[in-house]
Amino acid sequence: MSQRVEDATPWLSDAQIDDWKAVVALLTTLPAALDAQLKRDSGMNLYEYNVLVALSDRPHGELPMSDLARMTQSSPSRLSHAIGRLEQAGWVTRGSCVAAGKRTSARLTAGGEEQLRRAAPGHVREVRRLVVDALGPERMSALGDAALTVVRQAAPDVVDLLAACGPADGCTGDD
Repeated sequence: MSQRVEDATPWLSDAQIDDWKAVVALLTTLPAALDAQLKRDSGMNLYEYNVLVALSDRPHGELPMSDLARMTQSSPSRLSHAIGRLEQAGWVTRGSCVAAGKRTSARLTAGGEEQLRRAAPGHVREVRRLVVDALGPERMSALGDAALTVVRQAAPDVVDLLAACGPADGCTGDD
């Protein structure tokens, strides 16, 4: 890329370009590999798996749809379609969360918990194979720290949602 003298853009160095290309390759290839494993072994995609995990991490397995959309960095439409598929499979239900101001929430069902229990071992094996074991403890810790630093810059509200239970506390799904 040519650089004009009057251009104040802080262009990346050659080394930074190489590192950035590696990050872009990671962001495209890792999700695709994890998605393929989950589809093959569990009949769900990575996005649906992440939705189930997000719900399982919350009290009562429930989260307002707006919080779930922010956590998964998806549009309300994409999340609604995914929740519809998960409802058809019997893995989640939608309801009203009184503790969250009667907002619509998604709740993990017993069937969803069982699906996660079945899917998790294969998924964890693939995560270990592709990332954890390939990096080793120190590099894995550094990757986690670096990832959290970037998430704080790109979507600070996601860090807050990951760290706290938030408005889903006390949700019963009852009106």
